Amino acid sequence: MTASLSSASTNQAQPETAALFISDLHLQAAMPRTTQAFFDFLQHQATKTKQLYLLGDIFEAWAGDDDIADPFNQQVVNELKKVSASGVAIFWIAGNRDFLVGGQFAETTGITLLSDPFVTTIAGRLIVLTHGDAYCTDDAAYMQFRAQVRQAEWQQNFLALPLSQRKAIIENLRAGSRAAQREKSYDIMDVNATAIAELFEQTATATMIHGHTHRPARHDYQEDGKMRVRYVLSDWDLDDATTPRGDWLAIDTAGEIRRFNLDGLEVGD
Repeated sequence: MTASLSSASTNQAQPETAALFISDLHLQAAMPRTTQAFFDFLQHQATKTKQLYLLGDIFEAWAGDDDIADPFNQQVVNELKKVSASGVAIFWIAGNRDFLVGGQFAETTGITLLSDPFVTTIAGRLIVLTHGDAYCTDDAAYMQFRAQVRQAEWQQNFLALPLSQRKAIIENLRAGSRAAQREKSYDIMDVNATAIAELFEQTATATMIHGHTHRPARHDYQEDGKMRVRYVLSDWDLDDATTPRGDWLAIDTAGEIRRFNLDGLEVGD
């Protein structure tokens, strides 16, 4: 009896997973291994949590919700629907690649679209979530482009174009982006320290989670007696990368945040 009680106490002492966070999968038909890793993650990890947060650039590109019928997109939609139908709350923050995801996509998949940044409380921790691109303020050219395409009028005019034309424009923009990145310094494409500090202050939070930069890390700050921590998610690539990469963050019901690789093994920051 004593052993049984001890075993039960040990099991009770292990907090359950409250929420998972991923970003920057850049899903596309040309990356089948990465896509399958995402489907495996949904089946084996996401169904065991209460909340799943998708923090942007889940798709490599999204031309509009009228592209849901595309066979590849339909696959992703169906897998997300399975998770939301199982009772897991799924939340979506737009990335710089898939900011045109809209209400039809949300209704079809059962997800909830969030503003960027978004402040929430999970397991007693006040957390600010963001894709991260809005804080790469040293990249003036990108910030100007971002301001343009996030305008409601620009998006309305763009979505009024034929789908095939939109896809062609997006492909040209992607090619231009890849070329521009080769000319930019490593630092200019990272988040700006002052912009991050201001976000912490504006949101009165001590924990931040974001993606976009593809530089997974934990950054600890101490200023004026305040302790803050910023978690950066990895991108996912099991197709083209020399070393396959990808991760997710998990917060348990005790408020502890841990990082896991795609094999489900905890990794340090």
